[in-house]
Formats: sequence, C-alpha cells, structure tokens
Amino acid sequence: MEHIRTQFLDIFRERPGLLSLAVIENPYLYNPLMDGLDALVLAVLSEEAQTEYAKHIRVGGARLLVRAVRQDTIQSWIAKGEHRHYIDWLVRGEILLDRDGYLAGVRERLSSFPDSMRERKRFTEFTGFLKTYLQAKQDLVEGNLLDAYSYVLQALTYWAHIVLIEEGRHPELTVWKQLKRVHPGVYKLYEELTASPETLEQRVQLVMLACEFSVMSLMKSCCEPLIRIMNSRTEPWSLGELQTHPQLAEHQLELSLVIQKLVKRAYVREVAVMKDNNDNGAIELRYTIMNA
Repeated sequence: MEHIRTQFLDIFRERPGLLSLAVIENPYLYNPLMDGLDALVLAVLSEEAQTEYAKHIRVGGARLLVRAVRQDTIQSWIAKGEHRHYIDWLVRGEILLDRDGYLAGVRERLSSFPDSMRERKRFTEFTGFLKTYLQAKQDLVEGNLLDAYSYVLQALTYWAHIVLIEEGRHPELTVWKQLKRVHPGVYKLYEELTASPETLEQRVQLVMLACEFSVMSLMKSCCEPLIRIMNSRTEPWSLGELQTHPQLAEHQLELSLVIQKLVKRAYVREVAVMKDNNDNGAIELRYTIMNA
C-alpha cells in the first residue's frame, strides 16, 4: 500500500482548503465499517470549503472510499457520537498530511477526553436516553411489546454510554465489552433483557424500572451544560432563546422534552409571561433555574 499512499497524497496535496489526510487500511475480509473496500481515506477541509463529498475511487488497483468533510462536521461527529465508525477513523487512521497539526490535535483531545468534551457528550447521551426511554414506556402502555423492547434496548445503550463517559472512556468504541469491566451491574441488565428466560414483557419492565430509578437520578448532572447556560442570567429563558443558543444548537429538537422533565423534577421553574397588547390571552412560558 505504500505506493498507493504516495500516489494518493500526490493527488490530493494541492486540493484547495485541505487541512489533513488520513487513511485506514482494511485488515479484515468482512468488515462492515469498511464498506467492502480496501481502504478508507478521510480528508479534512477548512470551514471555508464550499462542499463536502464522498466518492469511490481506484488507485493502483486498490478500491478506496474518500470522505471529505469540514472541520465543523468533525466537531459534530465528536459531540453527537452518532457515527461510531467515523470516531474510529479519527482514532486509528494513519495521518498522511496534517497542516497545522489539526488532526493530531483532534486525536489528542479524543485520547485525553477533557471534562468539557465529556460534559457535552454526557448531555447528548442523556437526551437520547430520555427520548428512547419515554417511547418504550408509551409503547408498553399501548401493548406494542416488540417496539417497547427495541426502544428500551436503545435506552439501555445510552445508559451504558453515560456510565462509560463518567469513567472517562469513549462510548463509541466497544460499548458492551468495556462496560462488562467497568459496570457489571448495567451489563447484567443487558443480559437480563436479551437472554433471560422471563417473558419479554417482564424483561422490558425490569429494565425500565432500573432506568427510572438509576438514570433519572443523573438528570441534573447530565444536564449541567443546559443548567449552566440558564444560570448565566437572571431573566427567564424562552424555549426559542435556548434552542438558538450556540452551545445548544445541536440539541434544539430535544430541548423541549428535557426542559419539561427538569420542570417536573423541580430543577427548573416555569415562569408565565404576558405579552404586551396580547389580545388572544395566550401566556408565554419561560424558564429559570429553581434557585435563581
């Protein structure tokens, strides 16, 4: 592959806006993360780049997937944790080109997992947990047992992610293998849900009960980024203001649900605001921290 690396580097070195270039070879015949190709190439572009793209190419007989993304997309991958294999690219890829040390810096931050990154990811995982847990609860009430099972398994996975983050570990890489060593109790719930001789309904109810008492107790600490922003001023916040806050933009779809749960848990206080010249009698609800 050495001549392929050299040839590929020559092709892309002068591309406008290129910051970094990394390649991952496929060591396995059946590797779902590699899409059946010989190698993956990640090209990181500056934020001024106009377009991102993905393409299949052939270089020296090798079939490659080239994925070109901007810096802000990289940050989104890391913050949201939605694309495990992309995090794997960042961690394992061989760096061929790295102007200003950008990709090396990203890898260092991933390895050290600083508190600020850990806090953001924990909030992201908690919002995912909340959505899937409540959906499982609704499906169970409506008798949709298989759907409830599917959602409670997702909720349990989000819980596992939260546990790993609190241990300073990245949840994108080998979740259950890590968790078996770090938190046998949550791993046991996973086994109970997937392999217990109890009925499916009993298994779902058991895990949901554990979620209710264990994960919900983490609500305040998991929502610390939101609570800190709300504490940054004395005036109550509207939902729209929070959704457009730059530090919360990636969570805007989930904020309504999270805020309502914080209100019910008495961490956040609801404030009624009457608009001037309001003829229809509608009252806007705004929010502030309970002790504010």
